[in-house]
Amino acid sequence: MSDSLENIVAQTAQGLEAVRTRPEFEAFKATVMGPNGSFTASRKLIGTLPNDQKKAFGQRLNEVKEQIEALLSQSLGRIEEAELAASLGVPVDVTLPCPEPVRGSLHPLTQAREQITGVFRRLGFSVAEGPEIESDWYCFEALNVPADHPARDMQDTYFLPKETRLGNITRVGDEPWLMRTHTSPVQIRTLLAEKPPLRIISPGRCFRRDAVDATHSANFHQIEGLYVDKHVTVRDLKAVLDHFVREVFGPKSETRLRPSFFPFTEPSFEMDFRSPNLGRLSNKWLEIMGCGMVDPEVFRHCKVDDSEWSGFAFGLGVERIAMILTGADDIRQFYANDLRFLRQFA
Repeated sequence: MSDSLENIVAQTAQGLEAVRTRPEFEAFKATVMGPNGSFTASRKLIGTLPNDQKKAFGQRLNEVKEQIEALLSQSLGRIEEAELAASLGVPVDVTLPCPEPVRGSLHPLTQAREQITGVFRRLGFSVAEGPEIESDWYCFEALNVPADHPARDMQDTYFLPKETRLGNITRVGDEPWLMRTHTSPVQIRTLLAEKPPLRIISPGRCFRRDAVDATHSANFHQIEGLYVDKHVTVRDLKAVLDHFVREVFGPKSETRLRPSFFPFTEPSFEMDFRSPNLGRLSNKWLEIMGCGMVDPEVFRHCKVDDSEWSGFAFGLGVERIAMILTGADDIRQFYANDLRFLRQFA
């Protein structure tokens, strides 16, 4: 049997010398290693041997297999080199410009986020980020929304089991983790980590248990802002937001503030705007964000002296801005990954 294996190696080496193309190589390989190949047939003989001979024959089979695979690899390498040489033989005009690769573009939500953050960066705001999984204290309690507050009904969210472990993310006590419903917890984390004065915006993804429709999504993006300094008033709030609206929607844009309620600001407002540059939405009052002066209770939670410092906060949805800018009439289009839609804004 050993002689038979030696013959298979010799026949393989001799047969490969005549192989010139890849189809010829695959056909010859099948005659040796295929289901009906000569080496495969030899492997089947191991079951007919006495037990005391099987080990030695098996070892010899492995050695022969390695020799055959080395011969096959060497032959395939020779064929690939010949194919490459043949392809390089085609005349190439090296003076021609290189064809441009297909280039992608930023997603319209990313474009909207960059446009918004760019306006506030030019006003001296820095970008702060925080975890998408938060604790109850950072997401609600520190923002003046206790457990029995009715405002929580508007922010049904996704809670995680109390025993969930999440690395080094800070939480207070044994409260449960949750998917944050807004990026306002970043304001709390910043106030605890830094001393005023400060100006930040906090873009990020948020989660609420909303029914998905043309204007709502369980997953959405938000940008919140916080300005804390001495003697900050509503006048400063309106000046900053007026500038933002005119930068994004045109210099002829107008704004108005309507009284509203948010647990973490007092007084609180909804801001509307209108602009002559929005096509079918031109000169219609559109709600764009919530805002207000930071509630003193929030400062107290963060150990900030509310008799010395004051500030304002605001929050807006990136999808809402993107829909106005692009004319999209369904928020779900931003998540469908339909290139026909996305390429319109490349």
